[in-house]
Amino acid sequence: MPKTVHILFLCVANSARSQLAEGLAKSIFEETAVVESAGSAPSGFVQPWAIAVLNEDGIDISSHRSKSIADLRPEFLEKLDYVITLCAEEVCPVLSVPAVRLHWPIKDPASVDELEKPLAFRRARDEIRMRLHAFKNEIL
Repeated sequence: MPKTVHILFLCVANSARSQLAEGLAKSIFEETAVVESAGSAPSGFVQPWAIAVLNEDGIDISSHRSKSIADLRPEFLEKLDYVITLCAEEVCPVLSVPAVRLHWPIKDPASVDELEKPLAFRRARDEIRMRLHAFKNEIL
Protein backbone atom coordinates (compact mmCIF):
# COMPACT_ATOMS: atom_id res chain seq x y z
CA MET A 1 0.00 0.00 0.00
CA PRO A 2 1.39 3.45 -0.87
CA LYS A 3 2.40 5.90 1.82
CA THR A 4 -0.34 8.22 3.02
CA VAL A 5 0.36 11.75 1.79
CA HIS A 6 -0.26 14.80 3.96
CA ILE A 7 -1.62 17.82 2.10
CA LEU A 8 -2.32 21.33 3.37
CA PHE A 9 -4.30 23.89 1.35
CA LEU A 10 -3.59 27.50 2.25
CA CYS A 11 -5.23 30.80 1.39
CA VAL A 12 -5.90 33.96 3.36
CA ALA A 13 -9.39 33.64 4.86
CA ASN A 14 -9.80 29.83 4.77
CA SER A 15 -13.43 30.40 3.89
CA ALA A 16 -13.73 29.58 0.17
CA ARG A 17 -10.91 28.22 -2.05
CA SER A 18 -9.00 26.25 0.57
CA GLN A 19 -12.27 24.90 1.98
CA LEU A 20 -13.33 23.78 -1.50
CA ALA A 21 -9.92 22.16 -1.99
CA GLU A 22 -10.04 20.37 1.36
CA GLY A 23 -13.52 18.96 0.74
CA LEU A 24 -12.73 17.88 -2.81
CA ALA A 25 -9.34 16.39 -1.90
CA LYS A 26 -10.81 14.33 0.93
CA SER A 27 -13.35 12.95 -1.53
CA ILE A 28 -10.86 12.33 -4.35
CA PHE A 29 -7.95 10.95 -2.30
CA GLU A 30 -10.05 9.11 0.31
CA GLU A 31 -7.74 7.08 2.60
CA THR A 32 -4.59 7.79 0.57
CA ALA A 33 -4.22 11.30 2.02
CA VAL A 34 -4.62 13.29 5.19
CA VAL A 35 -5.95 16.68 4.13
CA GLU A 36 -6.34 19.97 6.00
CA SER A 37 -6.81 23.62 5.12
CA ALA A 38 -5.97 26.86 6.88
CA GLY A 39 -5.60 30.58 6.34
CA SER A 40 -3.23 33.35 7.34
CA ALA A 41 -6.17 35.56 8.42
CA PRO A 42 -9.12 33.21 8.99
CA SER A 43 -12.54 34.78 8.45
CA GLY A 44 -14.18 32.75 11.20
CA PHE A 45 -16.72 31.15 8.84
CA VAL A 46 -16.99 29.03 5.71
CA GLN A 47 -18.64 30.78 2.77
CA PRO A 48 -22.21 29.48 2.28
CA TRP A 49 -21.61 29.13 -1.47
CA ALA A 50 -18.60 26.87 -0.81
CA ILE A 51 -20.86 24.59 1.21
CA ALA A 52 -23.60 24.76 -1.44
CA VAL A 53 -21.47 23.97 -4.52
CA LEU A 54 -19.79 21.01 -2.82
CA ASN A 55 -23.23 19.76 -1.75
CA GLU A 56 -24.05 19.65 -5.47
CA ASP A 57 -21.31 17.00 -5.71
CA GLY A 58 -22.50 15.13 -2.61
CA ILE A 59 -19.67 16.51 -0.45
CA ASP A 60 -20.67 17.91 2.95
CA ILE A 61 -18.38 20.56 4.45
CA SER A 62 -21.08 22.15 6.61
CA SER A 63 -19.19 21.15 9.76
CA HIS A 64 -15.91 22.75 8.57
CA ARG A 65 -14.65 25.90 10.25
CA SER A 66 -12.27 28.59 9.14
CA LYS A 67 -8.96 28.07 10.95
CA SER A 68 -5.45 29.42 11.13
CA ILE A 69 -2.19 27.59 10.63
CA ALA A 70 -1.72 27.73 14.41
CA ASP A 71 -4.89 25.62 14.80
CA LEU A 72 -3.36 22.68 12.93
CA ARG A 73 -2.09 19.68 14.87
CA PRO A 74 1.73 19.62 15.22
CA GLU A 75 1.75 15.91 14.22
CA PHE A 76 0.08 16.83 10.91
CA LEU A 77 2.56 19.63 10.22
CA GLU A 78 5.53 17.34 10.99
CA LYS A 79 4.35 14.82 8.37
CA LEU A 80 3.40 17.40 5.75
CA ASP A 81 4.30 16.39 2.18
CA TYR A 82 2.61 19.16 0.17
CA VAL A 83 1.56 22.75 0.83
CA ILE A 84 -0.71 24.08 -1.91
CA THR A 85 -1.50 27.78 -1.95
CA LEU A 86 -4.61 28.95 -3.77
CA CYS A 87 -4.23 32.74 -3.73
CA ALA A 88 -4.49 34.74 -6.93
CA GLU A 89 -4.91 38.44 -6.27
CA GLU A 90 -3.64 38.60 -2.69
CA VAL A 91 -0.42 37.68 -0.90
CA CYS A 92 -0.39 33.99 -0.07
CA PRO A 93 0.57 32.76 3.37
CA VAL A 94 4.00 31.19 3.76
CA LEU A 95 4.68 28.18 5.94
CA SER A 96 8.23 27.16 6.85
CA VAL A 97 8.10 23.38 6.62
CA PRO A 98 10.16 20.94 4.55
CA ALA A 99 7.25 20.12 2.21
CA VAL A 100 6.83 20.46 -1.53
CA ARG A 101 5.19 23.80 -2.28
CA LEU A 102 2.73 24.18 -5.13
CA HIS A 103 0.82 27.28 -6.16
CA TRP A 104 -2.56 27.08 -7.84
CA PRO A 105 -3.72 30.68 -8.41
CA ILE A 106 -7.52 30.61 -8.25
CA LYS A 107 -9.55 33.80 -8.27
CA ASP A 108 -11.36 34.30 -4.96
CA PRO A 109 -15.04 33.50 -5.65
CA ALA A 110 -16.05 35.28 -2.44
CA SER A 111 -14.76 38.60 -3.82
CA VAL A 112 -17.34 38.91 -6.61
CA ASP A 113 -20.78 40.54 -6.48
CA GLU A 114 -23.48 38.47 -4.80
CA LEU A 115 -25.26 37.69 -8.08
CA GLU A 116 -22.03 36.33 -9.58
CA LYS A 117 -21.16 34.07 -6.62
CA PRO A 118 -22.95 30.88 -7.76
CA LEU A 119 -21.02 30.82 -11.04
CA ALA A 120 -17.73 31.98 -9.45
CA PHE A 121 -17.86 29.26 -6.78
CA ARG A 122 -18.72 26.58 -9.36
CA ARG A 123 -15.80 27.70 -11.54
CA ALA A 124 -13.42 27.60 -8.57
CA ARG A 125 -14.73 24.16 -7.55
CA ASP A 126 -14.37 22.79 -11.08
CA GLU A 127 -10.84 24.18 -11.53
CA ILE A 128 -9.71 22.83 -8.17
CA ARG A 129 -11.27 19.41 -8.95
CA MET A 130 -9.45 19.29 -12.31
CA ARG A 131 -6.11 20.20 -10.66
CA LEU A 132 -6.64 17.63 -7.89
CA HIS A 133 -7.26 14.79 -10.35
CA ALA A 134 -4.09 15.71 -12.29
CA PHE A 135 -2.15 16.04 -9.00
CA LYS A 136 -3.37 12.65 -7.76
CA ASN A 137 -2.35 10.99 -11.02
CA GLU A 138 1.08 12.61 -10.74
CA ILE A 139 1.88 11.62 -7.15
CA LEU A 140 0.14 8.25 -6.70
